[in-house]
Amino acid sequence: MLDPIAMIRPRRPVTGMSAILLPFTDDGDIDWPAFDAHVARTAAAGLVPAVNMDTGFGNLITDDTKCHALDRTRTVLGGGRFVAGAFVGDAPGSRFDADAYARAMAPIVERGGTPVIFQSYGLTRLPDPELVAAYETLGRHCDGLIGFELGTMFAPFGKIYSLDAYRGLLGVRKLIGAKHSSLDRVQEWERLQLRDAVRPDFLVLTGNDLAIDMVMYGSDYLLGLSTFAPDLFALRDRYWKDGDPRFHGLNDVLQYLGFFAFRAPVPAYKHSAAMFLKLGGWVGCDNTHPRSPTRPDSDRAVLKGIAEMLGV
Repeated sequence: MLDPIAMIRPRRPVTGMSAILLPFTDDGDIDWPAFDAHVARTAAAGLVPAVNMDTGFGNLITDDTKCHALDRTRTVLGGGRFVAGAFVGDAPGSRFDADAYARAMAPIVERGGTPVIFQSYGLTRLPDPELVAAYETLGRHCDGLIGFELGTMFAPFGKIYSLDAYRGLLGVRKLIGAKHSSLDRVQEWERLQLRDAVRPDFLVLTGNDLAIDMVMYGSDYLLGLSTFAPDLFALRDRYWKDGDPRFHGLNDVLQYLGFFAFRAPVPAYKHSAAMFLKLGGWVGCDNTHPRSPTRPDSDRAVLKGIAEMLGV
């Protein structure tokens, strides 16, 4: 039986992974210097940069652009840790394409990163035993990988796995963790409970931008929201580890930012992030990928107010 209160873990060190926004210029080009600075700022804060994720338009940019982002990340970090999305685009009814995933993982592994396995129609249509076997197969191409459960509010090819399937994934030794993006606390609590019983070293990486306090219960995180303010997320994490009551006030304002930025249509949060980063002077333009949804201009005033609350 779930008892979330009993699951709270005071003073627990938190592993934070932050999806890097891919910034654009007024001319519609990628702002690579701003990207470099954002990767450096994220790592300096103590978070693990996650590139070519949804926040980095990993499903919209070309393979050449992804490789360039990987090269720049490796250069900026000088051998430091990073993770990166491995995305395979397919269509409803497609078969699972292990070779395509291997090709998507290879540039990440070659540059010293850890692949984050984006779901695809072919992967999520597999029955549970075949799904677990698929992750075993992908693990042969690297020293470690991260899984990803994605709710359909984020992408139509996403799927939240059954608990039986999740138990099977805990047995895949190369799978060091999995991002969970159902936006449902109960399902995440169930995964934490199962993880604690079966494989305590496995990282349950919350992707719930509407419940970032899941770190209190044993989740770590791989979030898009943290790209808005990686230094403040890192500070919040230190507050939790130190038992500092300021954790709660900072978490509350960051969560307010999350509810505003991740309202429907959810993918437009990337435009919110660009607006927020421009307000802070970290990017020069709040344009995003031309195929990504946008927010109204009126959002800037609200984001400015939240930035002031955060001291940005």
